[in-house]
Amino acid sequence: MPSLYEHAGGDEALHRVEEAFYDKVLADPVLKTQFTERRPTHVDHLTWFTAESFGGPHRFTRNLGFDYIIAVHRGLEITDEQRERFAQLYLEAFEEAGLFDDPAFRAAVRAHAEFGAQVAQQNSHAKSDDELHPIREVPHWTWDGED
Repeated sequence: MPSLYEHAGGDEALHRVEEAFYDKVLADPVLKTQFTERRPTHVDHLTWFTAESFGGPHRFTRNLGFDYIIAVHRGLEITDEQRERFAQLYLEAFEEAGLFDDPAFRAAVRAHAEFGAQVAQQNSHAKSDDELHPIREVPHWTWDGED
């Protein structure tokens, strides 16, 4: 069975999904306080993270490291509504890219998005390192969930 990364179509397909997703969050009224401006490297970073999570190259870890993503989310105080909207728009981007024909892939991406949004939300409220989510590396996601 191919990795989620291979099934999705690799970097090119994931970059298209992340670009569409980023356009959605920048325009979304619920998320506009979290995504206030277009950052030139954001889509690449999102693509690297998703690719690595799905079994692709380890560019995110090699180039940025997991501490980077913790630092990005700290202090954002993500609300439940924002967390849910983030995951919803992420899934919409995959759907619109035509990548959800396989129900098992859809389920894996949904679980990945919901897990990631929960980790980001917890880290966004952490006042100390002890309050951070315990994950300290890019999660490796498979067809059955986190590996």
